[in-house]
Amino acid sequence: MYTRYREGNHMSTDIAAQLAEINSTRPVLEQVANKWSVLILTVLCTQPARFNAIKRRLDPITHKALTEALRRLERNGLVNRRVIASSPVAVEYSITPLGRTLQEPFVALVSWARQHGAAIEQAQVAYDDRLAADEVV
Repeated sequence: MYTRYREGNHMSTDIAAQLAEINSTRPVLEQVANKWSVLILTVLCTQPARFNAIKRRLDPITHKALTEALRRLERNGLVNRRVIASSPVAVEYSITPLGRTLQEPFVALVSWARQHGAAIEQAQVAYDDRLAADEVV
């Protein structure tokens, strides 16, 4: 995103409109873009899964965190929950058509993370080294 300024360094109307649009998406992004939601939806994109199978794939997620994330995803229409009448009763989760629309951006995000993870780790080490050097002085 490029920033254009009017005389006097005031934000242009274009930038203000872009910021308003970004802010309007914040509630949706808060529901969808947290780490567990991204990972859960990535797991469910391949096939429906039972609660414990999801938990095993996402170790070290806690039972509570997984339950809360699945409820939030179900409430937002991204995941279906189906109770299977068996002994003991099982619950299976599957992705909805709306949830599936996130598959392409999530695959791109995971690919980006894989491609740039080492660069981020190097930046963190360099930052920590600078911070430690500043504290010594």
